[in-house]
Amino acid sequence: MLKRKKIKYSAVILFLSALLFTSCAHKSGHRRDRERSGTTIADYQDRKSSRSTSRRSKIVNKRSSEKLEGSQIFERYGSAVFMVFTSDGSNMFQGSGFFIDNNGLAVSNYHVFKGTGIGMEQIKLVGDDTAYKVAEIITKNEDSDFILFRVDCENTNYIPIASDKPKIGEKVYAIGSPRGLENTFSSGEVSQWRADFLMQISALIDHGSSGGALINEYGEVVGITSGSFADGSQANLNYAWSIDAVKPYIN
Repeated sequence: MLKRKKIKYSAVILFLSALLFTSCAHKSGHRRDRERSGTTIADYQDRKSSRSTSRRSKIVNKRSSEKLEGSQIFERYGSAVFMVFTSDGSNMFQGSGFFIDNNGLAVSNYHVFKGTGIGMEQIKLVGDDTAYKVAEIITKNEDSDFILFRVDCENTNYIPIASDKPKIGEKVYAIGSPRGLENTFSSGEVSQWRADFLMQISALIDHGSSGGALINEYGEVVGITSGSFADGSQANLNYAWSIDAVKPYIN
């Protein structure tokens, strides 16, 4: 697992102070019950939402026969991936996440939010200086290291979910924010499947990439970039969790 990128608290305060701690202009206010002192994302109860139960056909993509170039994938889906800032009250951390529908439904790694305070998280969209909030946690799973949540924003660009698992050797593309370098693009292949939901990949990722999108050649998200098998290894042994782990919760 890649550790969340830990960043100096003072530096992030300067960054966040320039942002507006408001909801998206399409919504008003924010949920006070997410700001209880001492409550963490891990303690937050899963919520069922009528908006979160979108028909699967709207989210899971019907694959076209057209393969896309890497530049086309980034141009089309780069703005669907965002930066996540979280805090445990003393330290600030940075990770990544991405949208899977146009109404703010999003996915990231569970470990990006683990141990951090509810109401202290900030979502930064590409090209937008507003700091958005998490409106609700739909479900989370520490074993498969994912969290499904809704950002308090609408009309979001999103990446359709692949209907099929990628095969070993298939081309994949990663978009995330390693070391805070917003929306870095890399490419590689699926190197191996290590478990039902765990794939080894050669696409380059680093601290801060956790929760980013792994996309196939058809422009479909197939995984959540998560970590390295050997931190500091020169063998490029990275891994991602399959998006299949999330599918049962978006039917």
